[in-house]
Amino acid sequence: MMVGFPAIDPFDSGMLEVGDGHRLYWECCGNPDGRPAIFLHGGPGSGCTAGQRRFFDPAAYRVVLFDQRGSGRSRPLASEPDVDLSTNTTAHLIADIEKLREYHGIDSWTLLGMSWGSALGLAYAQSQPQRIRALVLAAVTTTSRREVEWITRDVGRIFPQEWDRFAAAVPDTLQHLPLVDAYATLLSDPHPTVHQRAAREWCAWEDAHVSLTPGHRPDPRYDDAEFRLRFARLVTHYWRHAAFLAEDQLLRDAPRLDGIPGVLIHGRYDVSGPLDTAWRLSRSWATSRLHVIDDAGHGGSDAFSAAVTGALTRLAAS
Repeated sequence: MMVGFPAIDPFDSGMLEVGDGHRLYWECCGNPDGRPAIFLHGGPGSGCTAGQRRFFDPAAYRVVLFDQRGSGRSRPLASEPDVDLSTNTTAHLIADIEKLREYHGIDSWTLLGMSWGSALGLAYAQSQPQRIRALVLAAVTTTSRREVEWITRDVGRIFPQEWDRFAAAVPDTLQHLPLVDAYATLLSDPHPTVHQRAAREWCAWEDAHVSLTPGHRPDPRYDDAEFRLRFARLVTHYWRHAAFLAEDQLLRDAPRLDGIPGVLIHGRYDVSGPLDTAWRLSRSWATSRLHVIDDAGHGGSDAFSAAVTGALTRLAAS
């Protein structure tokens, strides 16, 4: 059970046309007159969920949640047969966040980003620092090439059996490619047998490398064939391009955030995104502080959720 505020329903929701044929699902929760905030989900491709509303005090915050391009209730989905991912990049997502901010008449807001959402949140904040009141980043990643190589290859030293299966699913004709490129190729294959098997194997690997979280259970979302394909296509698309950013750009440009309060929350057992990324970020961003949760991995824990909720509550009171 997630530690957080009681479950709530949106007081408003809709679809926003953002160009390139994309329509984004958005919802507003909490207090219509509260402190503006935005939540950025992970993946890429996961979509936002009802549980994520519970990180925010509904009396204090007016929260905007949305499904990023290609995911959740946004359209078109990345799982569709003729999907074009060329208009799904970090720059496009940053522009989408700005369109949402303008649509809702918000001048600046508090941002919560988790996992991939932390990388997107950093990229957005560094490009639009005047729009950020505070940042809470949890399960911190920057999606650098170094991190992608770790999560698709080097972490196999911790999960050798699972990694061998993951690597063996790539046919000989693609073995010369980095695994993320090989899987992106398989996932874009028009034959259902090919892309569906690749999606299953990719998501099995995703479930394996987060399994050090105490009390880990397999992610039930991976039982859904559409979710598997959508998620795997978007993750490999962003990872093979290192989030469409220069290497270490988000760490190098972290001083742009000096003066903006930041809370970084990371699990000690997070081998999917090792702690050194959050540590390096905290050293480069003078007005941030790092909170390490000793009993959490990438999938979080009650203490992890409580730390996120507590950080947001303190920021609302400040």
